[in-house]
Amino acid sequence: MRHALPLLASALLISGCASTAPGIATGRTYQVTWIDAKPLVERSHLTLTFEADGRAYGTGGCNHWFAGYGIEGEILRFSKIGSTRRACSAALMAQEARFFKALDHVHRWDVSVLDELRLWPAEGKPMRLVIECD
Repeated sequence: MRHALPLLASALLISGCASTAPGIATGRTYQVTWIDAKPLVERSHLTLTFEADGRAYGTGGCNHWFAGYGIEGEILRFSKIGSTRRACSAALMAQEARFFKALDHVHRWDVSVLDELRLWPAEGKPMRLVIECD
């Protein structure tokens, strides 16, 4: 028993805040780690939260954004993407425009073996996201 406790603590640390089942978690916030084949601008923070009522929202690195979404199996579509209109640095604004364009072109989703949510366009590389720790 004395040796089991450190092993259990290590397992909990390694698992971090990973989801328990593959799928899109509603009510949890995902952090965007890559858009297409590009990492994010240093120290930027882009998020996506899916609500059970078909609303999605988050931060685009500069502005807050919102949209509707629909899921049928592995098909995922966002609709009517809107955002606040704050101005930021040119690099953040360009990244945010790439993010909104990527959201608008999402066609399907899956979960990688690394437990990343991947949002795929019809052609090209996916946007990659991880669940934020609470």
